[in-house]
Amino acid sequence: MNASHVKKLKIALGGTARNPEDVEVLHNLRLNFAEIPISNAIKFKKSINEYVKVKEKTGLYYLCHGPREGNPNNINALETDYFPHVLEVLEIMPILNMSLLTLHLWIDRRFVKTTVIDFKIELLKKIIDKAREKGILICLENLSENCHDLEVAFDKLPLLNLTLDIGHGQLLREENASFNIIKRYPDRIKHIHLHDNLGGSSPEDDLHLPPGKGSVDFKNIFNSLRTIGYTGTATLELKPVEIKSCLGFVKKFLSA
Repeated sequence: MNASHVKKLKIALGGTARNPEDVEVLHNLRLNFAEIPISNAIKFKKSINEYVKVKEKTGLYYLCHGPREGNPNNINALETDYFPHVLEVLEIMPILNMSLLTLHLWIDRRFVKTTVIDFKIELLKKIIDKAREKGILICLENLSENCHDLEVAFDKLPLLNLTLDIGHGQLLREENASFNIIKRYPDRIKHIHLHDNLGGSSPEDDLHLPPGKGSVDFKNIFNSLRTIGYTGTATLELKPVEIKSCLGFVKKFLSA
């Protein structure tokens, strides 16, 4: 391909911030935004003013990662614990001008019961309806799912978006699931998570290594993103010191 016809990747790069101090570090690394995990909205409210101050100081914008679901096959816990927590997070997000929420809801049919997947899809519909009122995009994050698993949710929920987790795509698969997801659902991908691992078949294999330290084929995955003209956001899901160590590696693919 002629170099003049290569599509540039215009991706806004950010990092995970687990406290206000992390936001300042990300700013010093010249990143564009911070993705803030909120597992407990009540506890998070105690530090929200600090997040507001550092946001005003640095000029970084915020995205949000919601609470984890716990037992992925426990419908009662999803309804009485997980769902209320997500609603509380949605109430907080406008205070920090957060416009995108990434959620973990495992729908891999190899491990999650069909009845539970159906329940999760109904739960996502309720969450999407609440989020629309606040101008918030809801993104389901792939854990070990392939296109066929995601199809069930996307067919029923036209407003559901995707956070493509490239590291998770390497787990429980012979080939990284990101390749087929990018081909099949280019318009659903609104956000990306970047981290590396060595493959594997257990939660312990989700190592969250800096890109370049594992076996993920970032070069060809970024080429696939370039093919679809992806221009969204990407979070380095790492500690700030790890982000610093791999920024050159990641930016090399963005500018290729």
